[in-house]
Amino acid sequence: MREAKVSVHHERLQVSSEILRAIAHPLRMKILEFIDRNTEINVNKIYNTLGLEQSITSQHLRILRLAGLVDTERDGKYIHYSINYEKVGGTVEAVKRFLENSKVLQK
Repeated sequence: MREAKVSVHHERLQVSSEILRAIAHPLRMKILEFIDRNTEINVNKIYNTLGLEQSITSQHLRILRLAGLVDTERDGKYIHYSINYEKVGGTVEAVKRFLENSKVLQK
């Protein structure tokens, strides 16, 4: 019997898939880029500037928040969003490593 080359940790795989799913959506990418340009911003500014509906913007921000890609801070009735650069950077590095390892395995 052949030994598996890849060890799958199902809980980590689930978390990773949620993060990648959150990043993969074009509108969420647009929202992340907008937050990045503004450092910290509230939902009203996001949907007004990007020309989106408030409910849709809130749904996408919820997905980003649950994936840990954005942080929130309440200021009175406003919630300000900022990017969790550590989580985003770690995700990008993990994808890079995966792609580099895939190239090695393909040879």
